Order: sequence, then structure tokens, then C-alpha cells
Amino acid sequence: MDYAQTLQWLFTQLPMYQRIGAAAYKANLDNTLLLDAHLNHPHRSFRSLHIAGTNGKGSVSSMLASVLQEAGYKTGLYTSPHLKDFRERIKINGHCIPETDVVNFVSEHQKFLEKQACSFFEMTVGLAFDYFRRENIDVAVVEVGMGGRLDSTNIIQPELAVITNIGLDHTQFLGDTLAKIAVEKAGIIKPKTPVVIGEYHPETYPVFEKTAAEKQAPLKLAEKVSVNDYTTDLKGNYQAKNLKTTLAAVEVLRKDNRFEISETALRQGLQRVVENTGLLGRWQLLQTQPKVIADTAHNLDGLTYTMAQLQTESYARLHMVLGFVEDKNLENLLPLFPKNAIYYFCKPNLPRGRDAMSVCGVFEQNGFTGQAYTSVDEAYMQALSNAQKADLIYIGGSNFVVAEVL
Repeated sequence: MDYAQTLQWLFTQLPMYQRIGAAAYKANLDNTLLLDAHLNHPHRSFRSLHIAGTNGKGSVSSMLASVLQEAGYKTGLYTSPHLKDFRERIKINGHCIPETDVVNFVSEHQKFLEKQACSFFEMTVGLAFDYFRRENIDVAVVEVGMGGRLDSTNIIQPELAVITNIGLDHTQFLGDTLAKIAVEKAGIIKPKTPVVIGEYHPETYPVFEKTAAEKQAPLKLAEKVSVNDYTTDLKGNYQAKNLKTTLAAVEVLRKDNRFEISETALRQGLQRVVENTGLLGRWQLLQTQPKVIADTAHNLDGLTYTMAQLQTESYARLHMVLGFVEDKNLENLLPLFPKNAIYYFCKPNLPRGRDAMSVCGVFEQNGFTGQAYTSVDEAYMQALSNAQKADLIYIGGSNFVVAEVL
């Protein structure tokens, strides 16, 4: 198979949670452990950091990878989902895994993957760790896909675990309370391994304290760390929390000379996150006149921050290009969205995408003005056609809507 055929095989033959949802979810690590053994445990050949959380884990992962890269470490970065190119998930020093490596991995291990019915995510984790070993990296920053305890990435023995925050997302898998979700996220805490908690919450912090105490894992709360004059090139007011979490993580990494990170490397790393990692979709400015902003926030906590920031923007008229996946509770999200806007509803192009007419109906019943479109592209093109130079277009609601626009 060539690269295009290999991707087609990955996306269609193997179940992929991002595309089909609950049917692809596996509540155990059995397959991951079998694949890891089949590959001869590649993750044991490099140091790693493990990043979990409801929101912000992609940004924190990218900040840490950028800082480590500036400090001179050959740094792997594993994230999900991708926005434009599958290879975004697996990078070394900001460069995506070559197409030939993806093709060769699938070709070499296809029989095993098919026999074990490995999921898309299980296989992608195996591909990443195998690639990192072959390229002899120094350290990998590994972002959890969903949850933590049963996530395929949770076979690593990291130098540090980071849990950015806890919100009500993926409740059908992780639990319907913040405390239950915290238990799943706390599953990445390893014995005697430091853990950084990004935000304090009275329902979740005791869960982390208890788990850390049981595992004799030193615990650090990022909210107590001073930002001073540190800044980052990542836009969005919500990045202030992610910056604190990253600074707390760096403090831990520097302790006992685990990692040599100079002040210059820290500051340059924070200022070159986009350049060093290629991170997309975080309050990303796509154009001006009219201003177009895309953001991947897609749950209650994330959208709370982005909608608050949207209120600080100046514009003549506001245009909202929105699409969602089926498992989002729109009734919970509706109060966040501004009513003084024109809405362009669309269905992300994947099986999990929620029908645009259905979304439009829910919004219209609650006093919003908008129209449903047959695709993300059509909705975006119509917004661009309607917008004047002084207007603002916001694109979001789902990673997949942003991905199609990008």
C-alpha cells in the first residue's frame, strides 16, 4: 500500500473513536499491552512526560515540548486528534513522522494488528512509540487521548504526570461527576513519580491528593506558581492557566537536575510554541478584514473561556460557524453562546457529526438566528460572503469543524 491507501486502511478498517464514538471505546489496556510486547516495549527506550486533563492538555503538551526542544533535547510529541494531517499526531522536534514510516509500520505489523483487532488509537500509540525509539529521542511528551487510567498511552513510566483540569466531558465513559472523572484522570499517577495538578477544585483535588499519597507521588498545585513576566505565543486568555501549569511542570523537571532547562530555553520555548510544534486551532487568527478566529474548544469548560474572550473582541457584526458531534449536550452549552450573532450550522464530515438541521432546530427554539448548511465548507463560505470588513467570524464547536476549515 502507498501512503494514501495506508491512511484509508487506518481510518476505515480499524474502529476510530473520533469518527464513530462509543462503539470504538475499549475499557481495558489488553490490546495495548499485547501490541507493546509485540513491538518489544519501545517506550522503555526514552524518558517521557504524561499529560492528561479535560481542557488544555494539548497546549500544555506543546509548551513543554517546545521548552525541551529549546533546551537541546531531541523531543517527541504525541497528541490527538489531528486537524489537517494524520502525521500531526507524531512529531520529533516539530517535524511530522514521514509518510514512509507510517506505511512501513503498517506493512510490517498489519497481520498482528488485524489478528488482535487493534483500535485506531491503540495502533497509533504503538506507531508513535516505535518511531520514537527508532529515532533515538531523548524524551517524549505524551498527551492522553481520553481519560487516563484506561487510555492506551498509560503504559509509560513517565518522569512526570500532569493533569491540567477536570470538566464534564465524555461522561458516558469517564463518569457523570467531577470526582468520578478525576479518578479516571488520576490513573496516570505512578508510584513515586511527581504529579502536577493544573487547577484546584474542591471536588477533584482530594481525589488527586488521595491517589498521590497512596502512591507516594510528590504532588504540586500549579495555581500556587507565579507567572511573573513569562508569556507565550499561544493566543487566548485561557492560555494563562496552561502557562501556569507548564511553569509548574518545568520547576519539577529542573528539580534534582532531572532535566537541564536554562532560563533562556524556558522563555524561548514558551515564545516559540507554534513555530516549534506547529500547534493549530487555539484561538487561531486565519485572516483579518473580516477577522476570522478558529478555536477547537468543544465542551462546557473550554467554551466558557472562549465565549468570554469573544465578548472582549470589537466587531460590527458577529458570525458564528458552528458544528457539533452527537454526544455533546447542546442544552448545557446554549447559555454560553451570544444571541446577537448570525449562526451558520454545519455537520462535521464524520459519522459522529450531528445533523446541522437538528442543531439549528435546537438553537432556533432558544431564540437564536441561523441557518443549516450541507457542509462545513458551505457554511464558512456563506459567512465569508455575508461578512463585512469590520465583522468577526468565529469557527468552532468541534475539533472537526476547525479541521475542515483549516
